[in-house]
Amino acid sequence: MDNHRPAAADDPSLIWAAVTVVITPDPDSILLIRRAHRMGDPWSGHMALPGGRRQPADVDLVATAIREAHEEVGFELGPKQLLGGLNDVMPRTPVLPPIAVRPFVFLLSARPALVLNGEVASATWIALDDLLQPERHNTVQLEVAEESREVQAFQLDDGIVWGLTERILSNLLEYLRD
Repeated sequence: MDNHRPAAADDPSLIWAAVTVVITPDPDSILLIRRAHRMGDPWSGHMALPGGRRQPADVDLVATAIREAHEEVGFELGPKQLLGGLNDVMPRTPVLPPIAVRPFVFLLSARPALVLNGEVASATWIALDDLLQPERHNTVQLEVAEESREVQAFQLDDGIVWGLTERILSNLLEYLRD
């Protein structure tokens, strides 16, 4: 999992962020959050992975991922739980901030208690088997910035997962299939 493809790491115009892909057993599941609605947040209300922008105090992007998970969903992650990284992703829409996101995969032995902060409206565990069902992943029409767009998405009972999060989950599932 450490053979991820990095984005343009030396590009000083990029804003770096990190997200956590938290996997737990019984059944094997991934934690997804629904972002709270906030003015000026282009990802407001979206299904996502816990994470956020790198802060100056973060020694690296793993530290960013760990800090953001603790802030948003209230549990501690550690280096021993880290499996590795996935491919960096960047928004495909030029009106979004020039951000690069590095996903890190963590494996926990059990589902931790969740304590959501104000950035998170809700959280849910999605079974990997559910994500692997072909009918869950297809093309959907969405209204984005008052424009109709056709995007790849996971259609789940709790909502639609598209954009950066869809690309991260697709990369994970591709890795797991291999």
